[in-house]
Order: sequence, then C-alpha cells, then structure tokens
Amino acid sequence: MRSRFTFTVHAADGMARTGTIAMERGEIRTPAFMPVGTAATVKAMKPEAVRETGADIILGNTYHLMLRPGAERVAKLGGLHRFMNWPRPILTDSGGYQVMSLSDLRKITEEGVTFASHLDGSRHLLTPERSMEVQRLLGADIVMAFDECPKIDQPRDEIARSMEMSMRWAQRSREGFDAGGEHAAGAALFGIQQGALDEKLRRQSAEALTGIGFDGYAIGGLAVGEGQEAMFATLDFATGQLPADAPRYLMGVGKPDDLVGAVERGVDMFDCVLPTRSGRNGQAFTWNGPLNLRNARHAEDTGPLDERCPCAGCTSYSRAYLHHLVKSGEILGAMLMTEHNLTFYQQLMQAMRDAIGEGRFAAFASEFRHDYLQR
Repeated sequence: MRSRFTFTVHAADGMARTGTIAMERGEIRTPAFMPVGTAATVKAMKPEAVRETGADIILGNTYHLMLRPGAERVAKLGGLHRFMNWPRPILTDSGGYQVMSLSDLRKITEEGVTFASHLDGSRHLLTPERSMEVQRLLGADIVMAFDECPKIDQPRDEIARSMEMSMRWAQRSREGFDAGGEHAAGAALFGIQQGALDEKLRRQSAEALTGIGFDGYAIGGLAVGEGQEAMFATLDFATGQLPADAPRYLMGVGKPDDLVGAVERGVDMFDCVLPTRSGRNGQAFTWNGPLNLRNARHAEDTGPLDERCPCAGCTSYSRAYLHHLVKSGEILGAMLMTEHNLTFYQQLMQAMRDAIGEGRFAAFASEFRHDYLQR
C-alpha cells in the first residue's frame, strides 16, 4: 500500500520543478492541473473521460457539496469517490472562498462565518472545525485549511487582520483535522498562505503555517483581479517563503500563460474553472492561442481545432462543425469543447514536466509564449 502522502522532487530547472505526490488512491504528477468538479462532477464530462485527458486529481467544492446534496448524505452513500465514480485523489477546498464571494448575507467573527445559502437562503455557520468535518465526510484525500480571502484592494491593516485570523483558523483546522481519526490517517492537510500582495505579510503567514506544520502549502488570495503582472511579482517572493520539501499550490489559476509563468516561479499544483467554463462558452485553448468558435471565420473551416491535440473534437470533427454546435447551443458542442480544453491543459502540464526533466524549461517557456501570445 502507498504511504499516506509523500512528495518527491525528481528534477528542477531554475525554480521550476517536477515531481510526484504519492497517495493511497494514486500518484499525482507535478506540475499538476486539477479540473474543477464543483458539485461532484466536472461539467460536461464523464469521470473516465476526465481521466483520459491525463488528469491525476480533481477538485471538489466544500461549500456547494455541504449545501447540496449534503456532506452527511454523501458519506452515507459511500463518500465522494464512490458517489461520483472517481477512484483517484480528490482535493476539496475549505468552502471559505465561496462563502465570501457567493453570499451577500454573511457575518465573519473569530468563530467562523455565518452565511445565507445561495440556494434557499437558509442560514449556516462554517467554522474551521465544521470545514474539517465536512471534508472528512466527503472523504477528501487532500483537505484545505479554512481561511478568509480578503479583497485585494483593502487597506493593509485590514489585510493583516484577516491574515492573522486565517492563521488562527489554520491552527484550529490542524487540530480539527487531526481529531478526524481514521480519515486523518489516510488524508493530507494543506495550509493556505495569505497576505495579498504584501511581501512582509506573506512571510509572516508562511512562518505561521510552517510552525503549525502541513503536508502542503497553498498560495491563496491571488487571481482575484490583481492582474498577471502583480500576481507574478507576488509569486517572485511568496513561493520561496514556503517549504521546498512540500507541494506548493496556487489556487484558482488560471490561463495557460499563467500556468507557465507560475511554474517558472516554483508552483507545483493548480486548479481553475477556466478550461471547462470556456469550453461551454465556445472558447478553445490551443498551442497557438485561444480561439472563439463563435466567430464566423470558422464557419467553413474544414481543418481541426488543433493539429497537436489527440482529443475527439480535434481528430474527428472540423472547426466548421464545432462552430455549428457552439452557435446552435448543442450539448455536444459543450462536451467536445470541454474535453479539448482539459486535454490541452494536461498536454501543457506534461510538456512542462518533460521540459523540466530535460533541463530546457526556459527555452520551452519562451517558445510557448511566442506561439501562444502571438495574437
């Protein structure tokens, strides 16, 4: 049987590195991109199709699943893996970000966050302890500590206050996770660094988290409107503040060029709804940049969406047909476009892993940006 959680770095090229996370339900190759399965499904995809794109792990959403169908119900039905037929690792977020972003009626105290459900207005209290309980009931392999994600444009003293509370919540998350008994013995817990764009606050957060001790460390509070330049400038110092012997996870990122730039800065794991949401809305990501399949110029194009992609949408159908499906609002269009985008993202991660292993990541990144950003 595999150990509960190990992270091995196989090669490094500058700050970029490639490795393997080994868990009981399987190995995760890094750098890794996690498709988002918010409500126990990656939209428009069967679980086996998600695996065929190359995904080793997916993400589930604590906030949405605790509201519907309910964590206790999922546990009664055998846990999230059995419920959605995904036997490989699942990471669940803590629910904190959705509570902050989706609920207009919320109250944040030291205890936790009281909020109104976006579904029916019912009131709930989400605390670090309840977040750990919900993620335990779901059966997550990687559990995220409960935190607050403040708006990036708040005053520094407010960001500092929020970060310090998140660190106290991180300690309570650690204690709540460890109280989980058998589940804690088979799962991993990641802490989340906060501090917005401030180097000193990020360092204080990293020191607090490493003092508590986690299996991995996430960089939170980015990709929330600050722009790529500011995000990269923050990663230039934030990544190095986290332990080198643990995975570093940049939450909610992002565009393909975001991924390449973040890997250059030492990030190992990513998640984002962009490839699935964009696919459902007619945007395809390709090695030569994004394409809008709604554009009339594709209406009579008999060529493939991307010559380098092995997905069904690229090998069996023309751009003209995909354009027709998208313009017609056909479900097949959403399915094929989503499959393509997830395949492209996994191709990109594999290409980065290969380039790092061969010591040519800088050349790969330069060539990628030249081709992808040429428009």
